[in-house]
Amino acid sequence: MPRENITFKCSECGEENYIGTRNKRTHQQKMEIKKYCPRCNKMTLHKEKK
Repeated sequence: MPRENITFKCSECGEENYIGTRNKRTHQQKMEIKKYCPRCNKMTLHKEKK
């Protein structure tokens, strides 16, 4: 099974807000998405946590 669970971390405050999955074979690089952070109270860039 090539899909793995990943955690998204806010790039501003470091809060881990979202969980998602990605296919390791098709997406080798780390994912970055713009999502709402309740701690910052605004839309911020969320990066994949190691």
